[in-house]
Amino acid sequence: MRSVFDQNPSRPIRLRRTRLCGAALGLAALAATAACGTRNAEADESVPTPEDAAVEQLGVTVLDTFDHDPDSFTQGLELRDGVFYESAGLYGESDVRLVEPGTGEVIETVALPEDEFAEGLTLTEDSLWQITWKEGVAYQRDLTTLEVVETASYEGEGWGICSDGTQLVMSDGSSTLTFRDPETFEETGTARVTLDGEPLDQINELECVDGQVWANVWQTDQIVRIDPATGEVGAVVDAAGLLTEDEAATADVLNGIAAAEEEGTFYITGKRWPKLFLVSFDPAS
Repeated sequence: MRSVFDQNPSRPIRLRRTRLCGAALGLAALAATAACGTRNAEADESVPTPEDAAVEQLGVTVLDTFDHDPDSFTQGLELRDGVFYESAGLYGESDVRLVEPGTGEVIETVALPEDEFAEGLTLTEDSLWQITWKEGVAYQRDLTTLEVVETASYEGEGWGICSDGTQLVMSDGSSTLTFRDPETFEETGTARVTLDGEPLDQINELECVDGQVWANVWQTDQIVRIDPATGEVGAVVDAAGLLTEDEAATADVLNGIAAAEEEGTFYITGKRWPKLFLVSFDPAS
């Protein structure tokens, strides 16, 4: 089968939606598995097919592709002023970096201590917040130098984080989103994520856009759109099939969402993915 990378990048490529099946992942079933550990990129679990007709089922239209550092264990991704801010994980390899969108070239990088596992990151008006997995440490960083300005502590695990302009929204791998003050990092509230009235856990990387939260669901090829006011999932995106078979063989799971310049478009990638995609999420056919 011809790869999407063989196509003219100026022509949008529509990926056909594959059937969503299976049950939502339970934390207990994965208690012995590292929440952000390495694994093959071919996801073996899926978000359950929405029964509520009001929950949109979306697919991915690929608008363009770009090179991405295949050694980056991507945990968080943001775009501002023509540059990507990326958080890369793993013990002994964690860092925060500035990346050139067109080439994937790493412009600047600052390493974390070897005993810390970097997770998601987000941008506020004048700084960057980066969280850690099990260490309970959040770093507020300078947007230009990436150096630490302040540190904050929190209970539990850190997975993903985004800013909606007034508050931070953070995930911990469960079905709970935690809201935090963007200056102090203090907890201000929570919301329980549900799909068809049932809790949906494994909520991972987050991106806040227009009052909604887009989230990777770990160990799946799905992205969900969450209403943070209610926790209800309003859309499920099937993003399977972005990588070729050869690329997927050395890559890990889908992870990393950044709102793009044009409204309704996003950049998405994954852990140790060699490609980054400019996409739109459209009704599945």
